[in-house]
This record gives sequence, C-alpha cells and structure tokens, in this order.
Amino acid sequence: MYRIVKEYHFSAAHQLHQLPPDHPCARIHGHNYVVEVELCSQTLNQYGFVRDYRELDALKEYIDSKLDHRNLNDVLGDDHVTAEQIARHFYDWCKTKWPEVTAVRVKETPRTVA
Repeated sequence: MYRIVKEYHFSAAHQLHQLPPDHPCARIHGHNYVVEVELCSQTLNQYGFVRDYRELDALKEYIDSKLDHRNLNDVLGDDHVTAEQIARHFYDWCKTKWPEVTAVRVKETPRTVA
C-alpha cells in the first residue's frame, strides 16, 4: 500500500451553538486550522505516484476562496460546526475528486485532531 499526505492551513471562526452558554466554544472563536488529506493506492501510476501532489491544488484553491478567514457556520450552513464535521466536509469534497482519498484530519490546535 502506497500512501501520501498533503497539508493545508487556513484561519477561520466558528461557534458551537449546541453547547451550554458557559462553555467557551459556545462563543464565536477562531482557529488556525491544519488539514491533512491522505491518499492511498495499491499501485503507483505511470509516473510512480499515488497521485501528483500538484493535482491536489484544487483543494488549496477551495480553502482560500471559500473558507479562509470566514465564519464556518455561515459557509457550511450549520450551527454545529465541530472539527469532526469539518473533517467530514473535506473528506466528502475530496473524495468526489480523488478516489484514492482514505482520510482527512483536521487540527484546531497542535494537540487536537479529528
């Protein structure tokens, strides 16, 4: 099994409306997100790649144009924008473009990952 991972960064805000009002995440707050996209394949293509990293530039363009420095609740149309849901959003978006996608990780902090 061959595996590649590419990392992306963006900053955005969100608010978890479902939490009690005294929870800090119930207030609007922001993160410097790190997104890791993993692709796997049993074989390599004619160039020796799982997939050329340059083909993944569409994700960077999507992040920069739709998510960076935005309120994710507004962009994703949801009041419950958790790291898990952001990871699912990226997974679904990526999987439609690159069938080799096997996982997406979203870090809100250096010590937390979904």
